[in-house]
Amino acid sequence: MDSTSLPEAEVFAHLLSRYPALRPVESDIVAAFELLASSFGGGGKVLVCGNGGSAADAEHIVGELMKTMSRSRRLAEPERQAFQGKVPGADGVYLSDHLEGALPTIALGAHSSLATAIQNDTAGDMVFAQQVYGYGRPGDVLWAFSTSGRSRNVVLAATTARAGGMKVLAFTGEMDGPLGQIASVAVRAPASSTPEVQEFHLPIYHALCEALEQRFFPR
Repeated sequence: MDSTSLPEAEVFAHLLSRYPALRPVESDIVAAFELLASSFGGGGKVLVCGNGGSAADAEHIVGELMKTMSRSRRLAEPERQAFQGKVPGADGVYLSDHLEGALPTIALGAHSSLATAIQNDTAGDMVFAQQVYGYGRPGDVLWAFSTSGRSRNVVLAATTARAGGMKVLAFTGEMDGPLGQIASVAVRAPASSTPEVQEFHLPIYHALCEALEQRFFPR
């Protein structure tokens, strides 16, 4: 699909104007957007995982999707009135004034007690797969980061997701690996070293988050 056909086309055009090296993966970026939008639009959620810097990227994504990023997500007046009807008084007004629309997203690396329990009691490489098995449902997406495409715990999570009827969005580097082969959509950053791959991942996922916000929270 050509990104110019999307209402969010200006987001991707701006991304490519700043990072022309990403033009060869433009169609994959657009496919990633449609995969995520389809899940959210169907009432699904997104689970995000990765190791090291990619774990930080996963938490960054949650911060962009679960609250306002670039545009207001204040509750519409009918939602505000309905909420105040359920929570009368000053707290109902306060909550309806401050709650924002959210795209449900969970970073699987953020649960330290659960992660260390899985690592200690089960196996170190099962930390993400166990959470995918517990949280994931058909229609959800696993957004999996691995700059090499070979991180064992991420590959096992992706395998679990596909077995459970989920879609998998892989963010890797140009060397790819098994993760890209498992994925429903793979965005392969045009670099091979970990720092350079991660430098490309950030503006891509920023653009995807901004485009999703435009899709689901139009002005």
